[in-house]
Amino acid sequence: MQWIEVSVPAKSGELDELCDRLAALGAGGMVVEDEQDFQNFLEQNHQYWDYVDEELEQQYRGVSRVKFYLADDEDGRAQLAAICAGLDREVTTSIVRDEDWENNWRQYYVPIEVGQRLVVVPEWLDAPEDGRVPLRLDPGLIFGTGSHATTRMCLAALEQFSAPGKRILDLGCGSGILAIGGLLLGCDCAVGCDIDPKAPEVAESNAALNGIGPDRFNVYAGDVLSDAGMRASLGKGYEIVCANIVADVIIPLSAIAGDFLAPESVFLCSGIIEGRQDEVAAALKQNGFEILEHFCEEEWHCFTARKTK
Repeated sequence: MQWIEVSVPAKSGELDELCDRLAALGAGGMVVEDEQDFQNFLEQNHQYWDYVDEELEQQYRGVSRVKFYLADDEDGRAQLAAICAGLDREVTTSIVRDEDWENNWRQYYVPIEVGQRLVVVPEWLDAPEDGRVPLRLDPGLIFGTGSHATTRMCLAALEQFSAPGKRILDLGCGSGILAIGGLLLGCDCAVGCDIDPKAPEVAESNAALNGIGPDRFNVYAGDVLSDAGMRASLGKGYEIVCANIVADVIIPLSAIAGDFLAPESVFLCSGIIEGRQDEVAAALKQNGFEILEHFCEEEWHCFTARKTK
């Protein structure tokens, strides 16, 4: 089915009023895009990231508009004409199809080789027959597809330490890609935790794509930094702890990560933007970790550290 996408420009302060007018004229399913809301969101949630993609910022730069959709048929075009007549301002229109929303984004995903052994494969594609271990993933709204340097570095680091008999704890697990990668590389079982309440369903669904069930992988939603009960639920004695988050979370996490680890085990931390690596390294050392390796790709950093005290 085809739809008419109608875009109505506005000033930032009049968006609510415009939505009310559009609703009164019969428009429904409205989408509000506002640069100020975007910037406010970034400011209020800056603890979750150190970097925002320039293309995403450009997408919202100078934007203040309301979009709504009408069926691309005689009734829809008549409704559009009536709305425009009562709106007294210019609108822009374009035609979109159901399949545009549902499938066009898939063209941007391809198999991604990671390290020496893994290849991350979107679930709708065939895995390359090159001997690599396929890690199947349904890319969605939760971070972690293998395309980002931070995830690739963490997966590559996991190759060195994953082995039968080992357990993984993935803090800030997102899509579950790191824990799943470790399990495919030979680890016995894994536990994940994320502040996003959607994470358990998404991560466990991705695990199922790889033939991994709840007997080997469990995911919790919660905040390990503030919730002692959650920390207790996760347990101790892990041979590998991963955290692919941001520096502002990894720094306080370094004070408690060792509590989850078995003796002489490793903490893999990534998501550290250029300029913050020295702070993270100092926090790791202060909290009793020896830095074994320091990786850098593009403008991101990843540390492999071992608890020494």
